[in-house]
Amino acid sequence: MYIGVDGTCWWNRRGFGRFTHGLLRGMFAAPLGHRFCLFVDHPAETEMNHPDVRIVEVCTDRAVTESAVADSRRSVRDVIRFSQAVAAERVELVFFPAVYSWFPVSRGTPNVVTIHDAIAEHWPSLVFPDLKGRLFWILKMRLACSRASRIVTVSHAAKQEIVDYIGVRSERIDVICEGADPCFIPVTAIEPRTDARRCAGIPLEGRLLLYVGGIAPHKNLSGLLAGFSQAAALVPDLHLAIVGDPAGGGFLSNYHELMVQASSDERLSGRVHFAGFVADGHLAALYSDALATVLPSFSEGFGLPALESLSCGTPVLTSKAGAVAEVIGPAGLVFDPRNPIELGFQIQRIATETGLLTTLRRNALQRAQDFSWSKAAELALTSLERCMRHA
Repeated sequence: MYIGVDGTCWWNRRGFGRFTHGLLRGMFAAPLGHRFCLFVDHPAETEMNHPDVRIVEVCTDRAVTESAVADSRRSVRDVIRFSQAVAAERVELVFFPAVYSWFPVSRGTPNVVTIHDAIAEHWPSLVFPDLKGRLFWILKMRLACSRASRIVTVSHAAKQEIVDYIGVRSERIDVICEGADPCFIPVTAIEPRTDARRCAGIPLEGRLLLYVGGIAPHKNLSGLLAGFSQAAALVPDLHLAIVGDPAGGGFLSNYHELMVQASSDERLSGRVHFAGFVADGHLAALYSDALATVLPSFSEGFGLPALESLSCGTPVLTSKAGAVAEVIGPAGLVFDPRNPIELGFQIQRIATETGLLTTLRRNALQRAQDFSWSKAAELALTSLERCMRHA
């Protein structure tokens, strides 16, 4: 099968980009005899080069990573250029790793679209900075779903939210998974852990809780700060590091509000550290150095930082809502995201119950083995093959 792939999310620094990197590398390496045509809007990167991959660079006025975001939109001309490039290549099927960068293809060409979650539909006021961005997103999502032959998503929780909030029929949706990149393994040596803390602006003394992800209202970081404040007095050596690009990457960010919240709470003074973007090598060391990773979101489609944390042997504290509880299984603790006292209690438990922490660390490494990019690629290719059989 000759498969066209929208590769424009490759340059996204959020979860879409990580998913695109990992999944496409796995698909290209799968020994199933498929050929691929990768449509991009940047010069090709070395990792894209493969004997079975043809790369087509489409000239655009603005890159998708700049224009297909909540506070902007793609030009009609750029969208048409991609549609024309796909038509000229005569692929048998088109795969979109994210609806974020979707564009229409010929009605005669089957296409499979990945919808990672229904957060924008479930919590629109927490995602979009204005009504215009919300309306453009609704239009794109409706068009993409109506034109898609099948939908792919990354967890059963995400599938249920897509059914409930977007209205896609369950039988049209295939569930795959995600994987952690090979760099995410336990880092046991003291020196790289110390170096990672120093580079991220985290004190070298004291134990560490870690948050990794976007700085956005639906991530419930305000609730995390409130919960950490509850635990801070009882666990005086514990620090919280928030890792993520404060700019938001074109999506709604509440970074400044969080800074005010952290600075105005005496119990958080000197205990909360906004580390900004952290490269993967240092990130693996921070995961390994942490007592736990905390992901308090109101909703997640998968929660890739949770799997990265488990792969480093570090358990996860997470919201009962969304997919992360599904991903971590017995390798963490859950809480109501609307209840900071409950979150604070779970932080206290992870910091004071040595036997619990030992069990969760063991479970973390075992649970991580259930996920990989090769497994995700196998499931995705099965969905594409199913699509072609019924085209």
